[in-house]
Amino acid sequence: MAEVKLDLFRRFGDLATDALASHREEIDALNVFPVPDSDTGTNLYLTIAAARDRLREFTGPDWREGLRAFSRGALLGARGNSGVILAEMIGALLRRLIQATEDERTATVFADALRKAANAAYAAVGEPQEGTMLSVLSAAADAAEACVEIDDTARTRDVMSVAASAARAALARTQEQLPTLAAAGVVDAGGRGICVLLDAFDTALTGRRPSPQAPAPHIPIPIPAGLGGADGHALEPGGPAYEVMYLLDAEDAAIPDLRKRLQPLGDSLVVVGGEGIWNVHVHVDDVGAAIEAGIAAGRPHRIHVTHFAEQIAGQAHRHGTRTGRAVIAFAAGPGLAELFRGAGAIVIEGGPHRRPTTSELLEAITASGASEVIVLPNDAPTRQSAEAAARTAEDDLDINVAVIPTRSQVQGLAAIAVHEPGRKFDKDVLEMTATARHARHGAVTISNTRAITMAGPCMPGDALGVLDGDFVKVGPDLETCATYVLARLIGGGGELVTLVSGLEDPTGELAQGVAAWLAANHPAVDVMVYDGGQERYPLLMSVE
Repeated sequence: MAEVKLDLFRRFGDLATDALASHREEIDALNVFPVPDSDTGTNLYLTIAAARDRLREFTGPDWREGLRAFSRGALLGARGNSGVILAEMIGALLRRLIQATEDERTATVFADALRKAANAAYAAVGEPQEGTMLSVLSAAADAAEACVEIDDTARTRDVMSVAASAARAALARTQEQLPTLAAAGVVDAGGRGICVLLDAFDTALTGRRPSPQAPAPHIPIPIPAGLGGADGHALEPGGPAYEVMYLLDAEDAAIPDLRKRLQPLGDSLVVVGGEGIWNVHVHVDDVGAAIEAGIAAGRPHRIHVTHFAEQIAGQAHRHGTRTGRAVIAFAAGPGLAELFRGAGAIVIEGGPHRRPTTSELLEAITASGASEVIVLPNDAPTRQSAEAAARTAEDDLDINVAVIPTRSQVQGLAAIAVHEPGRKFDKDVLEMTATARHARHGAVTISNTRAITMAGPCMPGDALGVLDGDFVKVGPDLETCATYVLARLIGGGGELVTLVSGLEDPTGELAQGVAAWLAANHPAVDVMVYDGGQERYPLLMSVE
């Protein structure tokens, strides 16, 4: 099989996340099985967003490691019953692609990968049910296998197109397969999510949008509040009261005994993972016993317990328990983190290869306790994750969230400097946004590779000047590049220059040298110098 291009999975990650964001409310409304807690669409969305975020952070040359990063992101970010099953499907599919040999047809490998994904999902679920996302993916795998058997010239795009079409047909049958769905007059929520994902993969391969012949799933008609679940359907009498989820560090050999201990405690048991890290999901009445089973197998962590009745009853009251306004900022270094905290922000620390995921940002928004939240992503990739988290928080928690389009740390500092909690929310967002956009920004760094830039060719060790995200100067040293960039920044006018030293300027010598140049050439301009501690960029600069 030919090398799998990571660009394909990057496109799929973006398309799938956007598609599930668009269909999330629809899928949540379909959610009546196994528990009518109206979160299947949200859980699928957060799981695929976590996989996409992990792949974005991957910068290595080995495509196999990139696929492993995508799989691990799904496993660690999986939410709910449907999300954990999806993570297992993704893991099994990608393992098959990684293990493919050079002489195998790519189309055949993808068809077999779908089969492996379907089989793995059935094996992971304690009591598999037809009429769910399991049978929908299995039907897609059947069609894919038939496609390559019948036509030895079939391409991967043909296989995935046939699989997506078969999944839509299987989705329509789910209502006949599960009495719960028939009673509610809906198709399966997880199965609908699988259709959305296969359509996204088909689009990533071909550029085609999903077939207009896709059946429109029925949406349940809500009944008066207090008579049933979040979507109008009652919780099953006598069913387990709690959802328990945790990550588990354990040897693979311990998992069969774990499943045996968890199986009699309740239902919806799913245990997925491998190579020492597992994601465990189960519905139970005895929360302690479910956690103790994990302790006996290994080290459970990131334990999450949901009481279904409280979850459903609380959905209508979440907004009323929140007050005030919070600012959440991504900081790329310890010094920058202190600056943002000093200005009153909730800080998520990271770096060029440790950006916050959608799940982390959503958790920060939720944990803030505020009814109004402003997010400062402070770089372009984090902005996409922040906007995804914001949509979820607004729809699920009724929190008013605004993402300021800050593309650099110094733009974030400029924005938070004008933040006024006492202002009306819209005016505060407007002022912060305007200030960030007017903060022209630049930086310097060291090239670690041979490349062609907008400023000409560069070699490893060359100093590079960055202006608004583009390389504009190749020079012999950092100070030469920094003063060149600053001269261009201040050429459009400005009253205040902010300089932020990075890890590679621990004494601040570079920043002080640039500040001295500024004093000699633009004495009327004020300058502020900070120790940011950021990686990659020895100096960040902005002009306001």
